[in-house]
Amino acid sequence: MDSASEIDASEIDRLWSTFKESGDNQDRDALIIWYSPLVKFVAGRLMANLPSSVEQADVLSYGIFGLIEAIERFEPPRGIRFENYAMSRIRGAMFDELRRVDWVPRALRHKMRLIHGAISALESTLHRSPADNELAAELEWTESQLNTALTEISQVRMAALDDSGSLADMIVDGQPTAMSPFELAETRQVLASEVAHLPEREKTVLALYYYEGMTLLEIGRVLDVSESRASQIHTKALLHLRARLGDSP
Repeated sequence: MDSASEIDASEIDRLWSTFKESGDNQDRDALIIWYSPLVKFVAGRLMANLPSSVEQADVLSYGIFGLIEAIERFEPPRGIRFENYAMSRIRGAMFDELRRVDWVPRALRHKMRLIHGAISALESTLHRSPADNELAAELEWTESQLNTALTEISQVRMAALDDSGSLADMIVDGQPTAMSPFELAETRQVLASEVAHLPEREKTVLALYYYEGMTLLEIGRVLDVSESRASQIHTKALLHLRARLGDSP
């Protein structure tokens, strides 16, 4: 088969059944073709937040390997939608390879760890999320230096902050995940609780970005700040959540 259009949707169940019974490569290839748009979708979201030095063709190839692994490991009788399972595997394969080639500059990764550590330290003493001036003072930076670092981090946010267990995807109802319904509900409950402790502006940005689907430019207009500042607030909110959840960059 040369294209997904040659596969009738009604044939998918049969393909899954025969592939799992016989391991036939032709059935596997047909499934790869049918589900290949998932790779393009995940890559499209990821590329928007990666440096221009990262080639889309490379990211797509990483994702194909993730799709193949997902097809080979998926067990249809478990009742989990393959699309959800596969998108998590595809994204994970992309991140694994990006980490392997270490595309995030070492200096930027160091800044992320410094900010993360400062947030954790301040929250343990203040018992609340620190303000920008408090965070800058803890880091012994100026607020301008902090904002510059947040802008740099925001440019690589998807891979550097959200990683293969995507924090951002867990925030949004209905986003792809390989978690069980119970695990997903529990995780979202924990996240909702932690988001409630964020400063109001950070909560607003997360709500508008993930629940309302607004762009950072649109959010900036709502908050009467620049797109760059909205991006900084968004990045700081995610770093706050990671610190509160005990996760590190």
